[in-house]
Amino acid sequence: MGQTASQFGEQASLVVLPLFAVLTLSAGAGQVGALRAVGQAPILLLSLFVGAWVDRWRTRTTMVLTDAGRALVLVAAAVAGLLGWLALPGLLALAFTVGALSVFFDVAYQTSLVRLVARDQLVRGNSALEGSRSAAQVGGPALGGALVSLLSAPIAAATSALFFALSFLSIRRIRRAEALPERPECPPRVWRRIHEGLRFVVGDTTLRAVCLASAAFQFFFAAVMTVYLLFLPRELHLSGTAVGLALAATGPGALVGSVLAARLPGRFGYGAVLVCAAAVGDGVFLGVPALRGSSAVTVPSLLAVSFVFGIGGQLVNVAVMAVRQAVTPDEMQGRAAATITFVGMGLTPLGSLLGGFLAEEWGLRLSLLVTAAGMMLSPVVMAFSPLARLGRELPASHDAPPTAARCEVQKTAIRWS
Repeated sequence: MGQTASQFGEQASLVVLPLFAVLTLSAGAGQVGALRAVGQAPILLLSLFVGAWVDRWRTRTTMVLTDAGRALVLVAAAVAGLLGWLALPGLLALAFTVGALSVFFDVAYQTSLVRLVARDQLVRGNSALEGSRSAAQVGGPALGGALVSLLSAPIAAATSALFFALSFLSIRRIRRAEALPERPECPPRVWRRIHEGLRFVVGDTTLRAVCLASAAFQFFFAAVMTVYLLFLPRELHLSGTAVGLALAATGPGALVGSVLAARLPGRFGYGAVLVCAAAVGDGVFLGVPALRGSSAVTVPSLLAVSFVFGIGGQLVNVAVMAVRQAVTPDEMQGRAAATITFVGMGLTPLGSLLGGFLAEEWGLRLSLLVTAAGMMLSPVVMAFSPLARLGRELPASHDAPPTAARCEVQKTAIRWS
């Protein structure tokens, strides 16, 4: 319940902020790209530190505090908007703050599952969590687009704050104790813990492939969405409500993908599912630039594109997360998740800036085609990596590298001897 409510707030805010900038502030393509880049910048700046901290924190506490923080920030933004004080600089500050808190929440919730369920339940657990996220994707974008179009951006921001408050109340009710990893007597410094996480992910061929494929996808997807959010209202002349509905179709597709993710890998193998789902889900965007105007087939076509993209994306998300959690020892879960997030999502600000630059220089239609073609690099990377060779069973967990504290003890012993 908490994850669903939190995702409702996040999905609504992801639509509210760009649409507010485009429809109310008449922001240009470069400004929309900058807005999205600022909201994604905390992923690059904070992910590695957050992973090192979350490995030593209780994930329930982290999620509760970040939900409360996001709710308070959006309430303050709603009040400022109602008073007429919310301009582009305020939107930039809001996007950065909410993005920073979301980094803490996302790393914590990925880590929490491993502490709460057995390893043979990871696929079903991830499928359930991603299913709740899919439910939010159904209503969140549509709600955000409708509120901006029919009411105002401050009301939409207040609605997002309400969902974060509901998530706060729900996650507070978790009473099951977390299986925290043992802490060394002399905890290593945060930089050493970050280095351990980086070394572990880089040294594992499977996780390294996940990083590369994720980086390729997230970079070009950020560029696609920057152009896409301009393409729909300006090139296809769709209203805010229609834009929200087109984006919301990803939700039902993701819900179907969650159900399939619990079954297909066990039947066809994780490798085949990952490559095929990524190729189909990403490739469907190549047809969007061919749409013309707000004709009778435009909105149904966009709904179909979002639905197929949702199925493919969800299959990849659930399978990759289960593989990552299975090969990572408990004491490295937070840092492994944060490292992959840092590498994969860290390029999204640059992708958003690229999308805004291409939209201004090349036009919306050509830019959308080029960036959508770039998304196909992700399934290509998967196809030529160890991920494509994964079978029907999840790989076994690897041993974590020696901790920094243990390394210091070993170095001291060598010096004394």
